[in-house]
Amino acid sequence: MSNLLVELNKAGVSPWLDNLKREMFADGSLAKLIADGSVRGQTSNPSIFKNAIAKSDIYDDDILRLAKEGLEAEPIVWELMIADVQSACDAFKELYEKSEGSDGFVSLELNPTLADETEASLRQAEELVAKVNRPNLMIKVPATKAGLPVVEELIAKGVNVNVTLLFSVQRYSEVIDAWMRGLEKREAAGLPLKGVSSVASFFVSRVDTECDKRLDKAYAADPSLIEKYGDLRGKMAVANAAVAYELFLERIHSERFKKLEAKGASIQRALWASTSTKNPAYKDTLYVDELIGPCCVNTMPDDTVTAFADHGTVKQTLTPAALAESHKILDSFAACGQDLADATDNVLMADGVKKFAVAYTDLLKAVADKRAKLLGK
Repeated sequence: MSNLLVELNKAGVSPWLDNLKREMFADGSLAKLIADGSVRGQTSNPSIFKNAIAKSDIYDDDILRLAKEGLEAEPIVWELMIADVQSACDAFKELYEKSEGSDGFVSLELNPTLADETEASLRQAEELVAKVNRPNLMIKVPATKAGLPVVEELIAKGVNVNVTLLFSVQRYSEVIDAWMRGLEKREAAGLPLKGVSSVASFFVSRVDTECDKRLDKAYAADPSLIEKYGDLRGKMAVANAAVAYELFLERIHSERFKKLEAKGASIQRALWASTSTKNPAYKDTLYVDELIGPCCVNTMPDDTVTAFADHGTVKQTLTPAALAESHKILDSFAACGQDLADATDNVLMADGVKKFAVAYTDLLKAVADKRAKLLGK
């Protein structure tokens, strides 16, 4: 029986795992997924680490040891996350080397409370690169306005970057510009472009969640909208991502990038994130099945990895016809009186940054409480 995740990779989409916890090193589950080709990289975020660290006792010995060394909750959290990311990087090292640096990356996100602080984010990124000290580390930088110069500077310094929390195509265009400027700055300094990798993480399911709410209200107020434009619920996320993919294709075939590619630069792949289906009425592999095309990554939580391996559909879906249809869907959304830019830029981006900041703050509190308990205070 063929492995559908391996077939997905052959179709141009590299499957990455959107989860990271210490148990997966101890029980061998990550090693198995890597060995059978089911996952080719790994991503993490503050919410993932909150669930991993706060809800497990596997970290208790390290928390106690670090507490006895005098560390408070926040530095303890980073020590734990760095150790896990190092372990994950080591697990993917062979794949990273065999793929010649195209896969096998592990992403670690910057402190989300610094999302609007350029200089502080740059300082932390450089510290994390030095501490993790693994060639297949990717630093996750949010695609906020303050994050764009961070992306540029890190690429210029030769740091692998995962640009995260992308929702709008317009902001994605700015991200591509920041990435290319970083490469151009690096070239101007006489530094090699080969070996500097980047992905741009475009969030998918949350777009449907937000747009469906708006459409529910619009259809309730005017049921004729469905007759005029069709039912757009469950279609906006894929359409938005498909138009982003169209921009990706346009920019990587531009003269600007071709010059950089000739000097050794690799493509900043489009990465589909937030790919678990939030609405149970939608197929559980929707955001994998409908976003298949060359030069992509899809980072999936455990349940989506399992679901796709069982009943995913592998065929090219990011086709010229699908891209054309996606524009029609977005036009219909606007014709229904809806503002996609407001949904992506003003709501989803702000909400995404806030959610990660809250998860980070909750994680600090959970570790502070556990630290005090372990010390008997």
